[in-house]
Amino acid sequence: MSRRAPGPISALLTIVVALGSASGQVRGGSPRPSRLTAEDRAELRQYAVATWRSFERMTFPSGLPADGLNRDGAGWGTPTLQTSPTNIGAYLWSIIAAERLKLISREEALARTERTLDTLAMIDRHHGFYINDIDPRTGGAVKISIHDATPRRPLVSCVDNGWLAASLVMVSNARPALRPKAQKLLDPMNFGFFFDPYNAADPINHPGLLRVAYWADDRSFYGHYGMLNSEARISSYLGISRRDLPEDHYFRLYRTLPASLGEQAQKPVGQFREYMSVKVFEGAYTYRGSRIVPSWGGSMFEALMVTLFVPEDVWGPRSWGVNHPLYVNAQIQHGIEEARYGFWGFSPANCPRGGYEVYGVKALGTDPLGYLSFDIGAPRLPSSPAASPTKHGVVTPHASFLALRYAPRESMDNLRKLAASFPIYSQFGFLDSVDVGSGIVSGGVLALDQGMIMAAIANELADDAMQHAFSDGPIEEAIRPIIALEEFSSGRIDTPIASGARPRVPAELTAHSR
Repeated sequence: MSRRAPGPISALLTIVVALGSASGQVRGGSPRPSRLTAEDRAELRQYAVATWRSFERMTFPSGLPADGLNRDGAGWGTPTLQTSPTNIGAYLWSIIAAERLKLISREEALARTERTLDTLAMIDRHHGFYINDIDPRTGGAVKISIHDATPRRPLVSCVDNGWLAASLVMVSNARPALRPKAQKLLDPMNFGFFFDPYNAADPINHPGLLRVAYWADDRSFYGHYGMLNSEARISSYLGISRRDLPEDHYFRLYRTLPASLGEQAQKPVGQFREYMSVKVFEGAYTYRGSRIVPSWGGSMFEALMVTLFVPEDVWGPRSWGVNHPLYVNAQIQHGIEEARYGFWGFSPANCPRGGYEVYGVKALGTDPLGYLSFDIGAPRLPSSPAASPTKHGVVTPHASFLALRYAPRESMDNLRKLAASFPIYSQFGFLDSVDVGSGIVSGGVLALDQGMIMAAIANELADDAMQHAFSDGPIEEAIRPIIALEEFSSGRIDTPIASGARPRVPAELTAHSR
């Protein structure tokens, strides 16, 4: 039996559904209305066809996908001989997306999924979790890096296993015939293993947060995931819903970095509020007329990857429902108005000149060094539409797909303009990135980024299929009441930060900790 959350809290859910209905974002009964045209929807389906083709090419007979697929002067080569739990998770949810979009039959979807589950069952694990460097041909450990030939230590990543666990939840919900196999893999993944319980006497070293990773060779942990607006909150949601973590862990995460932990990109504005007896600084950064809860680096996937599977904007109308659209708008403003690239969408990806790089909007990140939206390097081509001759803005197509829910028209227009301006669209979908200053495009695609694209399209064309597959049931019962409590300081600068007063929620609706 899997660990389950406490039962539904109907009164509070009624309050939140009413708030969601007021914003036009209703979940359940009727389908979410699309703001796209029939032409847009047909184009999205074609993007899905090409993107799924990349998974067909990247996946080995083992049922494990490669980390990516590269091309050179001779064409598309062999898939990379390395993968990770995140990539495997991306493939599993992309199978569900492909079936929902009618790109493959149910029989093929079942066969592909079962093959992957069977291979996962044979892979060695540490405390129920998988190491990060896996050979997709066999499921064995990669001992030498395929990138620089250096030895690889067995690293067990909290967030990478979070994405694999999320996909297993989806398989369990969407594939009743395979539920026993999925649950057998999922049940040992207790995220309490990564948890560092809160200690009021030493909150810096024991902050009530998840650790970043575990070195299996010397049995040591390192780091903490501190920022709430991070892709790592998928592991927090899983841990809370499965009762591996206390519910107040959500409010231990930082909205902006505490001064006690060092410098951050800018001084936040906001005020303290209390939830579940945790005093939370509701901090936000200011950018071009808005107050926004930042991520660590200011990238799109940090803030929005989780939204492919969790309808945070509906469940938290006074928090995520305000912040997500502002975050997307800020990325658009940066690319079009501030940097004047002519394009927008910045997120970690394969670099146009090789290797992997993190991209973002520095003003949206708490890291004082910041993720940048550009590369300084190759000379600008005369035909380039970019405005700057020195800053080579690197735009990542998967960022537009992540923004599709919040800026559908802008996302579709950006993708069309990218495809028309650069050789970035291929038989395997959008290549990973383009330097809009030089016109140089990335030499391949990454499984993770392709998986985000597949999930975003399935949500748009198949009535939030990915969100339903993950969130319906125990996840919603456990997580929705928690995030419904909160009010961020996000908003337009001309709108005052709300006072500490909030609609009273009866104590019995929040008193359901373990």
